[in-house]
Parts: sequence; structure tokens; C-alpha cells
Amino acid sequence: MSLTAGIVGLPNVGKSTLFNAITKQEILTANYPFATIEPNVGTVIVPDKRMDVLENMYNPDRTIPTTFEFTDIAGLVKGASLGEGLGNKFLSHVRETDAIVEVVRCFKDDNIIHVDGEVDPIKDVEIINIELILSDLDIINNRINKIGKKATTTKNKDDLKEYNLLTKIKESLEKNIPIRNISLEEEEKKIISSFNLITAKPIIYVANVKEEDILNEENELVLKLKEYAKKENVEVITICAKIESELAELELEEKEEMMKELGIDESGLSKLIKATYKLLGLETYFTVGSDEVKAWTFKKGMKAPECAGLIHTDFEKGFIKAEVMSYQDLINCGSELKVKEAGKMRLEGKDYIMQDGDICHFRFNV
Repeated sequence: MSLTAGIVGLPNVGKSTLFNAITKQEILTANYPFATIEPNVGTVIVPDKRMDVLENMYNPDRTIPTTFEFTDIAGLVKGASLGEGLGNKFLSHVRETDAIVEVVRCFKDDNIIHVDGEVDPIKDVEIINIELILSDLDIINNRINKIGKKATTTKNKDDLKEYNLLTKIKESLEKNIPIRNISLEEEEKKIISSFNLITAKPIIYVANVKEEDILNEENELVLKLKEYAKKENVEVITICAKIESELAELELEEKEEMMKELGIDESGLSKLIKATYKLLGLETYFTVGSDEVKAWTFKKGMKAPECAGLIHTDFEKGFIKAEVMSYQDLINCGSELKVKEAGKMRLEGKDYIMQDGDICHFRFNV
């Protein structure tokens, strides 16, 4: 599945440093606005300890983890919705992503310029969020102007439905309420889906802190951000982009040693990747065998035939049944044979909704 999380933030908040660490790619980082102009796209491996267990159990020729993409987008400035800085370009790139990772500066450093001259995470978040809201509001107003008169004069049922929905969204945006925080029916979400509205996308905040604050739960700036995010029901992940950048350069043993010295049992990047994967509504199923153990990404709620189609379209077209066992049943029983003996290997049909951790073999006929 091709889904992308866009990394956004004001200039000089550690966005590109974080992206470098995530993807181990060397892109330009600089202490001035707009060091990143074109979006950089990197594919990341989703950390999943279940893969290690399955690899040890099946000893396959190859092991293929699941992945998704992060896009690093140029730093935004106040007035972007009016074209300030790289505004329009920035916003068009954000619009193409499926979720937003907003990096927020939660550290003070006189050597690193702040675009507004002071470090205030709430002010920073609100600058970005307001620009995103204004951008969506512009699209909504243009659409209302286009269909408003027609809807009210012809009384066309579909046009009226869209007009009333857009009016409701407009009123919320004008109160600085993003679309993701508006209660919408599935049908209403479908109506606005083609507009690719930015504030309808799920979001996560990344509090970027200094090295000495990585274990500090009393960081005043982080606490302010968490309090703000709580009102929006948005998750906050605390990381130190500088540390993550250093960890990304190390071999596994050295990395584990450095983490031990720092007193952390999981890297901030690992937490971020898993949280973003979940934010995108993604889950994982597995195919296993002596030739290959592979993780497959699917959207939560997908049925067995759709998931089979991720392997090959023929699997979906000719779907008959799916042989399914859960990862936990496999671990509890100790082997695939014992899962079968315990009667926990299931045959599921076309209406089966795939679950995270399912291990599948698809039967099909084309």
C-alpha cells in the first residue's frame, strides 16, 4: 500500500535532521529557512519484533518487513496560505500526503535561529495549524461560490447536501476547528474526499528536545505541547533528533550500547514510526514459509480478498478461502502443526475482516 506521512514544521525545528535519521539519507540541513525546497521522500521499515520470532521459527531464505513512506516538506512560515515563503508549494505537497507529522521545537539554543525570535511550542503549532486551516477555507469558499447559487435555486438533492456540508465545515474552520475534529458521517467524508483537505488528515506532534532532556518528563515546553495536544486528542512523541541522527549511523550492537548508556529501551524513531503507522490506520498480516517470511501492510477494516490482492490481483479475483492462524496462537502453540492440532487454524471466506497479526495462506483459482 502506498501511503505517505508528511513531516512539517517551521524552519529550524529539526525537521530535516529527523528525516535524515528516519531514512538514513543525507539531505541538505542548514541553519536557515528553506534549506529543504523540494520534498524528499524516504521509505522506512516498520519495527516489528514479531518478524524476528517468525524468522527464527521458519528460517526462511529471505525476510521482508513492511514499509511506508515519509516525506520531508519545506519549512512553513506565517502567511503561507497567502503565498509567503514557499507557501503555495509547501501546502500543495502537504495536501498530497495521507497523514501529518508536525515537528515542534521544544528546546532553547542561541546558536539555532528561531524564525520568530522566541521558542514557544504553542505559538509554533498555531502558526502552522492556522495556515493549514486558511488553506482549506480557501478551497471550501471557492467550492461554495461555485455550487451555492445552483444548489439553492435548483434544489438538487446532491448539490444541497454538499452545500450544507461545506457551510458546516466553513463555520468550524472559521472558529479554528480543523476538519478532523468535526463529527462527520462516512457519506460526508466521501463527499469532501476529492478536495484533499489538509486539516481532515490525521496528525501527530513530535516534540524535538535537547540531548539532556530526552528522559526529562518535566520539560516545561513539552508539557505545554502535551496539554495543547490533549484538547485535540492528538498524540505527542518526544524525541531528540540529534540523538536519533547519531543512532541511525551506528551498527546494531553499537546502537544498543548507546541506547543503554542513554537509559532508553526504544529509540524515539521506532516509537514515531509505529505511532505514525497506527495513525494512518495501518495493520500487518504475514505470509510465512521456508522460502520467505513477509509482512504485508493493509488498511484496518479490509476484507480477506482485498488483502490477498495486495500480493497479486489474481489472488483477489480468484479468491476462494484464506487459511488463517493468529500470531499469538502460533506463539502459544509453538508450531504451525500444533496450531492445526489444537483446531486453531481457520478457513475464512470473502467477508472475513483481516486482523493485525494474522498469518495467512490464500486459496485462489483464476
